[in-house]
Amino acid sequence: MIKIYNYGEVSNAEIFKRDNIDSCVEGIVAEIIANVINNGDKALFDYALKFDKAELSNLEVSDNEIKEAFENIEPKFLEIIKEAAENIKNFHEKQVKNSFIINDKDGVVIGQKVMPIEKVGLYVPGGTAAYPSTVLMDSVPAKIAGCKEIVMVTPPQSDGKVNPVILAAAKIAGVDRIFKVGGAGAVAALAYGTESIPKVDKIVGPGNAFVAEAKKQVFGKVSIDMIAGPSEILVVADSTCNPKFVAADLLSQAEHDKMASAVLVTDSKEFANKVSVELEIQIPKLPRAEIVRTSIDNNGKIIVAENDLIKAIDIANEIAPEHLELCVDNPFDYLDKVKHAGSIFMGKYCPEALGDYFAGPNHTLPTSGTARFSSPLSVDDFVKKSQYTYYTADALKDIAEKIAYFANKEGLDAHAKSVTVRFEND
Repeated sequence: MIKIYNYGEVSNAEIFKRDNIDSCVEGIVAEIIANVINNGDKALFDYALKFDKAELSNLEVSDNEIKEAFENIEPKFLEIIKEAAENIKNFHEKQVKNSFIINDKDGVVIGQKVMPIEKVGLYVPGGTAAYPSTVLMDSVPAKIAGCKEIVMVTPPQSDGKVNPVILAAAKIAGVDRIFKVGGAGAVAALAYGTESIPKVDKIVGPGNAFVAEAKKQVFGKVSIDMIAGPSEILVVADSTCNPKFVAADLLSQAEHDKMASAVLVTDSKEFANKVSVELEIQIPKLPRAEIVRTSIDNNGKIIVAENDLIKAIDIANEIAPEHLELCVDNPFDYLDKVKHAGSIFMGKYCPEALGDYFAGPNHTLPTSGTARFSSPLSVDDFVKKSQYTYYTADALKDIAEKIAYFANKEGLDAHAKSVTVRFEND
């Protein structure tokens, strides 16, 4: 059963603690990465057989396989995927930033170029599960940014194929190449390249603990989006909410995995108890009840800030959740008070699942409190910037003494000399 805390009656350390994943994956991942570096495709074929029980004859998905995927998808689902992709596109197009130039001083031009990252790799979880929503969320912003090549990796099913909805979503979103590889080996292949898989400049996308650790280990060789932890939801709700709705929203994240975290912060002890009862009614009815039960019992909590909705939002800011639902009347009255959250869902008819699939804002979000300093995946993640500076001789001469003075104050005489040497004969 979910734990209920009265805020102020127990220590903040107890309320805000985050359980770390107890896993000795670092050494295993390091071995996998080294194997891929040394043995390339052969290592990937071996890992597909070992981890995915798939005996592959090739790593790359063919055009015929993509065509077959479209033929095997329910037309209604295909249309929904296309509509979701369009919503995501419309939202992310507003994020595009332009280059700029400043030339308001004689002889001086400064500016910034915004350029797409040339090659990006998308990791999409697969195997027994299929997440076409992740394909859309990761690839549509990259396409908008103008990335030259978008390479997707995803684990194969035991029959050696990729789930057709994954392939269809990738084609709709504009992915250029798709490979049947998963886990830490796939991350290593994207970072270092193999005979079949091109080396990329950045890797994005969620995965299990092995994928997260692999991204951590290859960072520096390539860029990454973030190190994603278990999924989280925090619901701020007042006593006027429907406890059935709130319980369902909490369970929507708890079903992800046993490490997922579902938290309710409310201003009413009575409402907290109603939600607790409702959770016990709903959990046994879920197909993933075992996973949900472990998540709720181990990581779920309800925090009561009695009669103080503003304090409830302060508590949410302290936790800095991946998903934050403001299940209150007039949610826009409270939006400015939210300081730390990955994605904010406003009102009593805006469940987090809306953002997972359809609304348009990205669902690849910072977890584990990192929303205090990081942001959702966006077009910005797929571009890089270069600065440029141009001075004429006269413009440099006008400020040469100032630069030299500054450089000498830092004890960097050669810096100063590189400026003054240009005018020694004047």
